[in-house]
Amino acid sequence: MIVDFRSDTVTKPTKAMREFMLRAPVGDDVFEEDPTINELEAFGANLFGMEAGLYCTSGTQTNQIAIKVHTNPGDEIICHEEAHIYRYEGGGIARNSQISTRFLRGNFGRINPNDIEENINPDNLHYPVTTIVSIEDTSNRGGGKVYDFNDIKQISKICKNNQLKFHLDGARVFNALTVTGVNSVTYGQQFDSISICLSKGLGAPVGSLLLGSKEFIHKARRVRKYLGGGMRQAGIIAAGGLYALKNNIERLSEDHRRAKEIETILKEQNWIKEVIPVETNIVVGILKDPHQQDKIIEELKQKGILIVDFGKGRIRLTTHLDITDKHIAHFKQSLK
Repeated sequence: MIVDFRSDTVTKPTKAMREFMLRAPVGDDVFEEDPTINELEAFGANLFGMEAGLYCTSGTQTNQIAIKVHTNPGDEIICHEEAHIYRYEGGGIARNSQISTRFLRGNFGRINPNDIEENINPDNLHYPVTTIVSIEDTSNRGGGKVYDFNDIKQISKICKNNQLKFHLDGARVFNALTVTGVNSVTYGQQFDSISICLSKGLGAPVGSLLLGSKEFIHKARRVRKYLGGGMRQAGIIAAGGLYALKNNIERLSEDHRRAKEIETILKEQNWIKEVIPVETNIVVGILKDPHQQDKIIEELKQKGILIVDFGKGRIRLTTHLDITDKHIAHFKQSLK
């Protein structure tokens, strides 16, 4: 048995999703004539009370398009120092938008609203113009931590008061909403743009949605085009995302339950120093001996357990729709 905890991106389309994709009507999306993509974009936008959506190949693409649309070269973005948009998107902020980045520390990947205002640059020619704030909910590097919705509302208010754009990297936003129970439309009203990944816990094979106003999405479509992201009869793959949004959100609580079980199992191991308290589907274990990291990962691999390192002395395990209770039981037995 192979148990793949490396990421929730390793999921494979279910039989029902594949059949839905097979039947999807298609057209030329560059001409905005693919009915399945049009339905997906409208469905996703409606979920968050946004005017429009844009289907893209990845969350990196949606995030980078949003930053590009919201900024001008020489501007500055505020984000957490562990933010995915900075750490894992190939230097896209500098490469694509030519802006600088102001890092905030916060906790577990989350920005403290009180730290934002003092990091907004004054109107002084010596400084870059602060234009946008971006948060990540849930926070990957923070171990899947969820933002308190009151903090999001406070950040949104700060942005509005200071004429800043507010972007959400919502790679696992439905995991966050599953925990908080906040209505998605109420949640969406806080942001100027939202990126939603369809290929993680939701289980679609490829793609992300960018949501915002009609004007914003019109500009975003142009950026997607010159970044090479224009697609033709892509309704075949977009159908996987549409199926996921309609069928796979409620089941995310199962991933969270299994992640909590992994947390308990890891805490019982004498080589684990501590586990970051689990809120969603990401489990981060901190090793007593950081130098044993590669050895532990390899030994687990030999037992059919696939995990990843998560920085020095840390390992990460992620639950998803391909992980069952039998896999958790096998993991527990293997560690014995």
